[in-house]
Amino acid sequence: MNSKRTLFLVEVAIFTALALLLDILPISFQIWAQGGSVSFAMIPVFIVAFRWGIKGGLLSGFLWGVLQVATGTAYVLEPLQGFIDYAIAFTVLGFAGLFAKKIQEAVKSGESKTYLTYITLGVFVGSALRFVAHYVAGIVFFGSAVEGQPAWLYSLIYNASYMVPSFIISTVIVFFLFHKQPRTLLNAA
Repeated sequence: MNSKRTLFLVEVAIFTALALLLDILPISFQIWAQGGSVSFAMIPVFIVAFRWGIKGGLLSGFLWGVLQVATGTAYVLEPLQGFIDYAIAFTVLGFAGLFAKKIQEAVKSGESKTYLTYITLGVFVGSALRFVAHYVAGIVFFGSAVEGQPAWLYSLIYNASYMVPSFIISTVIVFFLFHKQPRTLLNAA
């Protein structure tokens, strides 16, 4: 039992560091000057969530958000905005882990369509919750950069412009990673 806990902590640390690294490296597609890029950085958090369930996913997402603030890569105007945009928005990615057991059961029984469906649902839930956090912070703290455009519409366009492609990329890559090596899901949770 102790070795399983150690493995959990090591994997959370490694995949969280990988998420930060993927976020910092110039392999993402920066869309907006104030932040918001299409990147591969959510993928490690989803991997942890699908291997270890919601607890691992929430922890990894939270640590990634905190590390962004600690390393100075975060765009924080005031504490509450920073809390919503980093602590909450990245933590909720871990809710993808709600589907961990279903994915693992489908992998064990060789039902690739089923685990593709649950991977898609998990990545969607995590991405949608992150989008909602950024959307709310955008309305409350950033307003609209376009004269005459309502803040809710500007925040919707701004955040959807990078979250929708990031969701699609994450879904495809996570599915192919686990489809090529499905046993990697079975060693955890």
